[in-house]
Amino acid sequence: MSEAITCDVRGLPPQDRHPLIFRTFSALNAGETMILLNDHDPKPLFYQMSAEMPGQFQWSYLEQGPRDWRVSITRH
Repeated sequence: MSEAITCDVRGLPPQDRHPLIFRTFSALNAGETMILLNDHDPKPLFYQMSAEMPGQFQWSYLEQGPRDWRVSITRH
């Protein structure tokens, strides 16, 4: 199994975050994982991905605040 790719969006302007996250996810092969680092709960991103890519990923919280959120997102 390959090492997870980290996508740290904490220092980016809000309008740049989702495009980077989607580019990073799109570059994953099936079975690969990215670790999303964010400064707030990325639940809206989960809903967006669920609507646009149903069944294509697995979402698991690794850390849930209060300062940082880490989410493991694996591509199916």
